[in-house]
Amino acid sequence: MSPRRSYDQYCSAARALDAVGDRWSLLIVRELLAGPRRYTDLHADLPGVSTDVLASRLKDMERDGLTTRRRLPPPGAAYVYELTGRGRELLPVLQALGKWGEGELGERRPTDALRAHWFALPLLRGLDAEGAAGAGSAGLVEVRLDEGVFHLYVGAEDGQVYGDGPAPGEPDARLVLDTETCTAIAQGESGVLDAVRAGRIEVGGDGTLAKALREA
Repeated sequence: MSPRRSYDQYCSAARALDAVGDRWSLLIVRELLAGPRRYTDLHADLPGVSTDVLASRLKDMERDGLTTRRRLPPPGAAYVYELTGRGRELLPVLQALGKWGEGELGERRPTDALRAHWFALPLLRGLDAEGAAGAGSAGLVEVRLDEGVFHLYVGAEDGQVYGDGPAPGEPDARLVLDTETCTAIAQGESGVLDAVRAGRIEVGGDGTLAKALREA
């Protein structure tokens, strides 16, 4: 394990960057907000990271108390990485960083990779900002995009924030939208409720959250 590097500054921001300021660290957190992930899954959803760097970052994050590693019971019998409570506290940090970076997103470049679930945090941010996930409106949401399907745990205070693939149970709401609309939300050019009212997001389901979105 590499020695921990430090800015050697008595400042909370500097101390935070000691732990998560290395390249890839916060993007690993983004992936682990989806719940336990195998190393191979992390590597597949972090295009551009080398195996050595990913392994090093995971070891550093485990040492710093941000992640843990455990072995799944048979028949899985594979190791998975997951966030600790301390690691999950980085969600608002990532959301604030994403909000700050809305203006930097711009047009998608030919070299830009894309995964459907990378839109999970912008959608959650949009729902929270507009109060669509207010009291009584929290729940499981399935999102269908051109690139794929993922699900969100809206209003969840701890644990898994989102997941790849269809919802594991009957969702409280189903959202169907195209990548253009999701990109507009991620860029801060459109709100979720505005897109619903304009017919750019199709809302399905009979849960409280679906009703709140349709009636907003």
